[in-house]
Amino acid sequence: MSVGHTAVTTPRPVVWCEDGVDCGIRDLLDRLGDKWSVLVVVELAQGVRRFRELQRAVPGISQRMLTLTVRRLERDGMVSRTVHPTVPPQVDYELTPLGHSLTHLIRAMADWSYEHHDTIAGSRRDWDAANPGSEIR
Repeated sequence: MSVGHTAVTTPRPVVWCEDGVDCGIRDLLDRLGDKWSVLVVVELAQGVRRFRELQRAVPGISQRMLTLTVRRLERDGMVSRTVHPTVPPQVDYELTPLGHSLTHLIRAMADWSYEHHDTIAGSRRDWDAANPGSEIR
């Protein structure tokens, strides 16, 4: 090390924001960390879908939750909504370029999950055996 070198070199953190700056990570995690958004994005990555098609493709989602989910994704600029002037009105949903840009990240998370599923399941079994009666699940 050179004379006068006093700075410590540290690796850049995985997630960082400058002091006092909202870098948006919390908003993104709030959106994609909910129960339905990723499933809707995955389905829309396959192409344009009508509301009922989305509802059938995402088992367990209620009409209200699907409505809220696509509206939130639309508000964030990830989904576009097109209303066709028919009777009854037909509505199509599709990913925007911003929404499509998320799909490789979701795929990476899915690949990671698949690769580490057995290890995580084993760790959970070991932890549960070592901590009987715990309410952590």
